[in-house]
This record gives sequence, C-alpha cells and structure tokens, in this order.
Amino acid sequence: MALIDLSKKEVHCKVVYYGPGRCGKTTNLLYIHKAMDEKDRGKMLTIDTKGDRTLFFDLLPLNLGKISGFDIRIQLYTVPGQVMYEATRSLVLKGCDGLVYVADPLKVRQERNIEGLEDLRRNLEKNNLNLEKMPIVLQYNKRDLCDTPVPTLTIDELENDLNSQLKTAYFEAIATTGVGVFETLTEITKKTVRYVAEKHLLTSID
Repeated sequence: MALIDLSKKEVHCKVVYYGPGRCGKTTNLLYIHKAMDEKDRGKMLTIDTKGDRTLFFDLLPLNLGKISGFDIRIQLYTVPGQVMYEATRSLVLKGCDGLVYVADPLKVRQERNIEGLEDLRRNLEKNNLNLEKMPIVLQYNKRDLCDTPVPTLTIDELENDLNSQLKTAYFEAIATTGVGVFETLTEITKKTVRYVAEKHLLTSID
C-alpha cells in the first residue's frame, strides 16, 4: 500500500520484481541504477548469496517528479527466486503497489516460470492482495539466448504460459545490456502511479 506523507507532500510506491531464480530480476535493478543520474536515484542495497544473487531484496528509490503537488517516489524491490525462500518473498510483497514478473526463456525452466507465477499469486493472497487487480507487466528476459543453440521458449509459448489470463503488457528484454529494461520500468511505473493516484483520489498522470 502506498505511503502518503502529507507533511512532506510525498507519495511512496512499492514495485516488486518477481520471478524464478536467476531470471534477471537483480540484473534489471543493477542496470537501472547504473544508467540513471545520481540525483534521481538512491542507494541500492544488495545481499548476495551462493545459491542466488539476491537473498532478501534490493531497494532502489526513484524520484519521478510530482502529481497534484506531491513528490512521487518509487521503491524497486526484488525477491529471491529459490523455492526455499517463499516466506521471504511473501514478506517483500507486503504493501506492494505494482509488479514486474520476469520470465526465463530456457525450455528447461518453462515449468519454473509457471510455478513462479502461481507462487506470486499465492503470496499476494497471503497479503490480502489480488493478482488480477494489481498493476503488473511481464518481462521476457534473456532474449539473446534465442540466437544460441540452447532450446528457448518462443514469445507465443511464454504468452500462453503466463499471459493468457493476465492479458497485460509484455516486453522482450536483455537485462545485461539494457534492452527492454527501461521500457519495462516506464510501463509499470505508469500503471502503478495511476493505480495509486486513483486509489487515493489524486490526479493521475498521462
């Protein structure tokens, strides 16, 4: 749930990058942090582990200007993808205002993509949130692997697996080089700010 600080005239929104282990969630945030001007981003906190790149979460506050006189700040989080950290994923989702689901293109991880989306749905419900009502975009990451001999999923397959019910925007991406990273961020930011603005009766953005 967005935090509105009336004394400082600030609205804080929380966007969580979710998906199976090593799909590129942290890579997205690392690229965003590196590419943005220092004055427009805060300090990023990262906890690495041997099993996955993120044990708990990354926090990246972004200053996005004003709406109805309020400064808008987006905090980006990621969650650990390993099955054993479901409790942590549920905790990070608490108070979430928007979601990016990052999918892995490898054929061998097709089931993990599907299971990850169901895991997201389940953990949202634990926090009294509904996936169908949340702002969400899909990111089909690592599309450069499609040009290698490694068997990969087509966009049609990913859409059928993950977007047949959500029917939301998706973006092809190569997070290591920045392809699709800011397009994903821009879309989820617009969706999230509009959602928060309407929820709290503020003037929305275009």
